[in-house]
Amino acid sequence: MKAAVYRGKEEILIEEVVIPSLEEGEVLLEIEACNVCGTDLRTYRHGDKKISPPRVLGHEFCGRVVESRSTETDIKVGDRVLMYIVLSCGECRYCKAGRENLCQSRTTMSYHLDGAFAPYMKVPAKAVRRRQLFKVNEEMPSEYLSLAEPLGCVINAHGRGRLEIGLKDKVAIIGAGPIGVMHALVSRFQGAQQVDMYDVMQTRLEKAAQFDIDNVIKVDKENSHLEQALELTEGLGYDVVIVAVSVAQAQADALEIAGKAGRVEYFGGLPKTNPFATLNTNHLHYKELRISGSYSEKMSDFQAATALVQKKNFPSDKIVTHILPLDRITEAFTLMESGEALKVSIKPNL
Repeated sequence: MKAAVYRGKEEILIEEVVIPSLEEGEVLLEIEACNVCGTDLRTYRHGDKKISPPRVLGHEFCGRVVESRSTETDIKVGDRVLMYIVLSCGECRYCKAGRENLCQSRTTMSYHLDGAFAPYMKVPAKAVRRRQLFKVNEEMPSEYLSLAEPLGCVINAHGRGRLEIGLKDKVAIIGAGPIGVMHALVSRFQGAQQVDMYDVMQTRLEKAAQFDIDNVIKVDKENSHLEQALELTEGLGYDVVIVAVSVAQAQADALEIAGKAGRVEYFGGLPKTNPFATLNTNHLHYKELRISGSYSEKMSDFQAATALVQKKNFPSDKIVTHILPLDRITEAFTLMESGEALKVSIKPNL
C-alpha cells in the first residue's frame, strides 16, 4: 500500500509499505479519512524528538474494521469506528485517577506507532481490549467524524474545575484556527453570552465569522485590539480568555484582556526551542485570575466529542474546508499556513 512516511524535518514521502499484519488481539482498519493536525504541520516543519523515523503520521481519523483477531471486544468486521489514540499504562497514579492523558509512560498513535496517513492502520491489542474504538453512524462523512480527536482535546480544556463557562460569561478566543473555532463552539454550547475571536490573520477571521461568533478582531502591533477588548466588554475585560495558538505574545495578551476574577486557559504549548513568555503577573495578583493549562484528552472527553460531532447542529461542514488525496499531503501544510484552510482532510483511497 502507499503511505505518507515521515522521514525527518520537511520530508514526508509517499512510499510503498506493507499492509500491517495482525497479532492476537489486534484489529485492522481501512482508513476512510485522516485530518491534518497542527501537530502534523509542526512536525513536518521542525521535526519532533518523540518521533523516530520512518513513521506514518496521522491521528485524527475514521476507519472501518476489515479484520479482527480480538475476542475481547464487541467491535466486529464491518463496523465504522473512531479511536481514542492515547495508549496509557493504566497503573500510574494519573491513570488510576482517570487522567490517562497525563500517564507517566503514555504512547500515542502516529508518535510511537504508525498512524492513519495510509489506506490501512493496525490498532494495538491494548487499545482494543480497553474499548478505545467507538462505533459511529454510517451516514456522516468520515472527514467530519474525524474532528472528534481535536474536539476531545478542546472539551478537556473546558472540563470540570477549569473554565466553567455559563450564561453570564463573555469569552475571548485568541487564535482563529480550527482549534480556536472549536473552543468558540463549545463555549457557545455551554451558554456563553458573548464569544469574540482574535487573530493576526484577516483570512482566518473571515472564516471564523461564518460561525456563531459575535465579534472578530484583528491583532496588530499597535495593540489596538487590547483597546477593542475593553470596548467590547464595557471596560471590564473578559470573564474567560482561551489562548488557542502557540505564541508567547498571545499568552501575555490574555492576561491583559481578562477581567477581574477571570479564567485564562493556555491551550497551546509554546515551541520547545523557546518555551518562555514574558507575562505581567500583577494581573494574576490584582485581578485574582485563575490560570489553567490542558494537554491532550481523557477517554471521557473523546467519548463526549464522538457524540457531539454526530449531532446535526455541529457545523463540521464549515470546519473541514479542503479534501486532498494522500499524494498531495504536503499541500495541506501550505493551505493551513496561509489561512486558506481551516481543517484539511486526507482521503488515502482517493
